[in-house]
Amino acid sequence: MRMLSFLVTAVSAQVAFAQPPLDLPKASIVPGGVFITRLADEGNEPPEVTFDGKRVMVLRSDDRWLAVVGIPLSTKLGPASVLVKDGSATGVPVSFNVVDKQYPTQSLKVAPGKVDLSPEDEKRTADESARIRAALATYSPTAPSTLRLLQPVPGVRSSSYGSRRIFNNEPRNPHTAMDIASPTGTPVKAAADGKVIETGDFFLPGNTVIVDHGEGLVTMYCHLSKIDVKVGDELKRGEVLGKVGATGRVTGPHLHWAVALNQTFVDPALFLAMPARHGKPIPRRNKPT
Repeated sequence: MRMLSFLVTAVSAQVAFAQPPLDLPKASIVPGGVFITRLADEGNEPPEVTFDGKRVMVLRSDDRWLAVVGIPLSTKLGPASVLVKDGSATGVPVSFNVVDKQYPTQSLKVAPGKVDLSPEDEKRTADESARIRAALATYSPTAPSTLRLLQPVPGVRSSSYGSRRIFNNEPRNPHTAMDIASPTGTPVKAAADGKVIETGDFFLPGNTVIVDHGEGLVTMYCHLSKIDVKVGDELKRGEVLGKVGATGRVTGPHLHWAVALNQTFVDPALFLAMPARHGKPIPRRNKPT
């Protein structure tokens, strides 16, 4: 009976560890895109993977480990690689090739004080940028509940991610989010289960909420008219976290929605749930028992 019990336990463990294919974001190996690759390590423990020194998401699917890598918008075209820790000093590289994508140019008119900043506003934006970068550096060990995200508000999805921004005829950094046109006061919903890790009334993004979804997947919701959550709140997919507004540097009411992987903003469109289809939950990393 002991041997039978052991065999049943072992088989149960194997079944528990075997995972179905995941509903992943769309792969797009361009600046601002996502690179997804299988890893050679087939052990029970997830291998540690980094890209440009930053920890990368690693998930279990079809009895294999997958790395899901955010590619910075500033990445140069051509060869790149992630590093898989194997106990050596340098790790094992997994190479890929970043190809070009032509992003549009946007010319916008905003209040002059939001472009040519005073010394006080320069300092404020620098301090706030540091807070945002610290939030993006969050890497909680629990896998996200899904990698197919809910569009936070109804409305027209702008193709402005990656576009070169020209404010009042002055070039600025490219846009690293999706703008969704929606009336002031429209409820803004969490794109997936997660934890609120930062909120604030910032100079450029206005009223902002940042949510951690696990393993370096972070979403940011900006220009809100109202924030309905606080740091530490646990949110469920679809739960209201604020209202659409026009705070910060804007031309009108809309939601500026950003998605980050391994501390870099990537194209949110790659993560949007397909019509009439829901992402399969991503299983947790519990060891077999």
